[in-house]
Amino acid sequence: MNKQNDSARAPRAPIALWGGLECTVNRVRDNYFSQLDRNGHAARMQDLERFASLGVRALRYPVLWERTAPNGLAEADWTWPDERLPALREFGVTPIVGLLHHGSGPRHTSLVDPAFAEQLAGFAGAVADRYPWVEYYTPVNEPLTTARFSGLAGVWYPHGRDDRIFVQALLNQCRAVVLSMRAIRRVNPNAKLVQTDDLSKTYATRQLVKLSTFFNERRWLSWDLLCGKVDTAHPLWDYLADTGVDVAELHWFRDNPCPPDIIGVNYYATSERWLDHRLHRYPPQYCHTYQGIAHADMETARVLATPTAGIGPLLREVWDRYGLPVAVTEAHIDANREDQLRWLLEIWNAANMERTDGADIRAVTVWALLGSYDWNCLVTENKGYYEPGPYDVRAAQPRPTAVAGMMRELASGRPLSNPVLQGQGWWRRAGRFLAQPVAAPAAVADLSAFRENGRSKFLQPILITGATGTLGGAFARACERRNLAYRIITRAEMDMADPASVEAAFARYRPWAVINAGGYVKVDQAESEVQRCFRENTLAPTIVGLACIRHDVRFVTFSSDLVFDGKRAVPYVESDRTAPLGVYGQSKADAEQRVLDADPNALVIRSSSFFGLWDQHNFVTQALDALDNGAPFVAASDITVSPTYVPDLVDTALDLMIDKEKGIWHLTNCTAVTWAQLAAMAADVAGVDAALLEPRPAARLGHSALRPVYSALGSERGVLLPPLEDALERYASMRPARNGASAVSAYR
Repeated sequence: MNKQNDSARAPRAPIALWGGLECTVNRVRDNYFSQLDRNGHAARMQDLERFASLGVRALRYPVLWERTAPNGLAEADWTWPDERLPALREFGVTPIVGLLHHGSGPRHTSLVDPAFAEQLAGFAGAVADRYPWVEYYTPVNEPLTTARFSGLAGVWYPHGRDDRIFVQALLNQCRAVVLSMRAIRRVNPNAKLVQTDDLSKTYATRQLVKLSTFFNERRWLSWDLLCGKVDTAHPLWDYLADTGVDVAELHWFRDNPCPPDIIGVNYYATSERWLDHRLHRYPPQYCHTYQGIAHADMETARVLATPTAGIGPLLREVWDRYGLPVAVTEAHIDANREDQLRWLLEIWNAANMERTDGADIRAVTVWALLGSYDWNCLVTENKGYYEPGPYDVRAAQPRPTAVAGMMRELASGRPLSNPVLQGQGWWRRAGRFLAQPVAAPAAVADLSAFRENGRSKFLQPILITGATGTLGGAFARACERRNLAYRIITRAEMDMADPASVEAAFARYRPWAVINAGGYVKVDQAESEVQRCFRENTLAPTIVGLACIRHDVRFVTFSSDLVFDGKRAVPYVESDRTAPLGVYGQSKADAEQRVLDADPNALVIRSSSFFGLWDQHNFVTQALDALDNGAPFVAASDITVSPTYVPDLVDTALDLMIDKEKGIWHLTNCTAVTWAQLAAMAADVAGVDAALLEPRPAARLGHSALRPVYSALGSERGVLLPPLEDALERYASMRPARNGASAVSAYR
């Protein structure tokens, strides 16, 4: 108690904002997966200025053993850290140098190599010799988690699947930390250890309490070993000794303690787990056997009827157990943008709350400043699955997201301004469940501990026009799912081409954003309804754009691939000159120019060839329905387009709007195909016989308006949507087949 009372009385600086760069170099058999290569930072030094602009005081930064000295210290190449570490120092950012990040070292060693610890310590000493001014180190990131994945789950090298390999990998890593800090402190006696690991907690049904108790003791092992707490009285002593490791190795940690100067806790939506003996209630992939006990293991957010209180009580557990300074060293969630912001806010508030209550919480680290790749498969394959962070690297240069803006506000103490913080994150919402909800056990903290932080009762909405259209309905569904306050309005509620009507709607609904998902869409009829087409497609969004700039409201509107003439054979990008062939295309091209003249902050999205389950009149649905029913289907064989899956389009458009992106963006599923090829692809993915598909030249289809023969869209600003084949697979998996089963299931 004294430590807490003294700490509570001592004056403290505000919690610091730190940053972290996802830099994993993990080994899967003989393959290495490097996040630094995937996110481009390995060759992009100017990222350091971007990081400094966020207001971070410290940065978890890699000088990785595998990259710097893969063939031994004699052949080490220091060029990369020689440039970057001094630059961080010049920018006023303190580096927290990491030497091993989910890695197992160069090819000549492994986590179970008896010489592993001494070899890493040799590298650590060389780093300290070269950069004697560096004060903070994480020699090994998440030793417990890495040992689990490498020694128990068999996911990473050396692919062990038993407790002995797990324990040996854990002991080797922790010993490497102790020896590395010794080597570093010979050079810099003031060097400090920031020891990271996952901050987990396990809950269970009564029948599995013994197993959950074991997991809840195991989660502390890396910190317990370093603090010299593992002796014969430790709850897991018998478990550790029974694996067959030499008990002298365990006693070594008791005799050679190396307590962290800062305990770094990494917290994710998957960190809190629920164990259940009723396997029949859960999907098969969540069912496991450990120590002979069959059980389901699922993150609590996906199964507990009452959510846990989050990271706050767990931070308190760390402080009460060790009495050492604590920092949240990874705060990240794979989610839509608003939930990334809400997750960060919840962790920031919880850390401040525990600090106010006496715990010595030093910092919150926004993780994965450049995002991360393929963590959905534990980085075992190059699938290209990307999770953005404060920067999105899917462009020529990293693009700041709304998370970057929030970081700058947190760092400077300014009020948080993003309206999407009004809602709760998915981990607290209805609809989050992947199994039948379970009543929360008494061990789960009461949600009364979760404070709403004085949020306003009035939720500013997003206004969505086009209430009767496919796109408007899709945006409404997405906002509902993402807990974004919205109002979808009809023309009677707001005539976009009437300035007085627009002003009245703005006064009534007080939106923070407007999405124009309506407009005139009949390409052929536009040739004879010119005035109506231009009123709805050009004048209306211009009037709304003017209102948005006056009221400081974000504006999103949509354009088309038909603004181009099709005289090229490579995808058009945003800066290409428009040259529409028909009235519809001209109305969209004129709208682009007039809207951006009226509101330079507007976001104009060009897209093409929508398909999705919510609209029975789109090309893909019509093609599959016809072919599925044994009817012929005719499609143009000489017009090339870029199809767009509507759910992907609306989710990405919302993210860009939240990011305050502006100007013209191309959003499609980034594949150029003819209409006939699209029908054939969809049929193949859906398992539908395409024998009755009839490709024909467009000239024989009877269109009254000219179409460009090539209007595929590419992007110079970033390819954000998944590939077309991926989109078609997701579409087909949800499409009802004639026999009532999903088309994909029948096909597979």
